[in-house]
Amino acid sequence: MWKTPKDILMLDKFGKYAKLAGILFMLLGVVGILFPVATSLVTVVFVASLLFFGGVIAGYFTYMTDKSDVLGWLKSLLLIGVSFYMIYYPLGGVTTLGLLLSIYFFMDAFTSFSMGMSGGANKGRWYWIFNAAISLFIAIYLVMNIPVGTMFMIGVLVGFSLFFDGLAIFMGGKFFDDTTKDLRV
Repeated sequence: MWKTPKDILMLDKFGKYAKLAGILFMLLGVVGILFPVATSLVTVVFVASLLFFGGVIAGYFTYMTDKSDVLGWLKSLLLIGVSFYMIYYPLGGVTTLGLLLSIYFFMDAFTSFSMGMSGGANKGRWYWIFNAAISLFIAIYLVMNIPVGTMFMIGVLVGFSLFFDGLAIFMGGKFFDDTTKDLRV
């Protein structure tokens, strides 16, 4: 009689928990879309905490390797200082994130437009051009509406990102469930 290999049991467990994680991500995404300002503030706090811990780790590394390294200490203090600035003045942090996102969307619009124009008579070229137009619209919207529009858009973008990440994780879990069912037969 055939026994189910341990790898299949692991895939079965992964599929179950991936679907649960996917549902949680989608719920967080919907909350982010419905409450974009709160999502922006949570995003700023998250980025600030990453900067703070990066500064602490950089300071520890400088302390352990070369206590006289002025640039190492400066890096650590700047990271910690910026993190405190973002926590105490979240609008400044949101504005900074919005500018970084606008740069990303301008670059995405340029590359997508280039891909669409280099496709020749390809049917898929219009998807690239459409993507370029959407990216350009988002980038211009972010730049033109700093800082208030940035607060709204970051929350919406994070919400949509979480929702579609959750959908992808859920579908991956469903795929693994279907795969393990086929392997057991």
